[in-house]
Amino acid sequence: MNIILLGPPGAGKGTQAQRLEQDFGLKQISTGDMLRAEMAAGTPLGLNVKAIVESGQFVPDPVMIDLIKSRTLQADCAQGFILDGFPRTESQAEALDAMLSSRGTRIDAVLLLEVDAEQIVTRLAERRAPDGSRRADDEPDTVRRRIQVYRDQTAPILPYYENAGRLRRVDGMMSPDAVQAAIVDVLGLGK
Repeated sequence: MNIILLGPPGAGKGTQAQRLEQDFGLKQISTGDMLRAEMAAGTPLGLNVKAIVESGQFVPDPVMIDLIKSRTLQADCAQGFILDGFPRTESQAEALDAMLSSRGTRIDAVLLLEVDAEQIVTRLAERRAPDGSRRADDEPDTVRRRIQVYRDQTAPILPYYENAGRLRRVDGMMSPDAVQAAIVDVLGLGK
């Protein structure tokens, strides 16, 4: 099963992706992590991406699609994958669908973790690293800006998946266990 996990910052996407990975053998794929790994490894793609990022531009869609294609062909994705951080635009969603279709596969479901923005601000303001520190991007004003960026840039792709019948909405304000149970239910993954 191939899944896209959507929701604003702090919705619990990372937590739920880890649980799906552990319980069902799906591989979480974070495009941000992939790009950072390529840059750190100094691969030709990584050097190209680094130059793009350092110039303040977005990584072009064809580069992202090639990166995802390569990553999803790896053995650890044989049971399926969870995309986190991609796609962010309708053109990316269309390019992803075309690439997967050319391989005879598809995105089976798009999970939207729906949350209350102000409760997320509070939740993230209370989040602490293991050493007790707080991440700079968990500051309330920063969280509000990140949520607005999500609303402006990513939320507009929701109709694309809703019209395709693949969007599944889950109340992300429940406890992590209740959210996981709801996800398992909407995906029909029952244990």
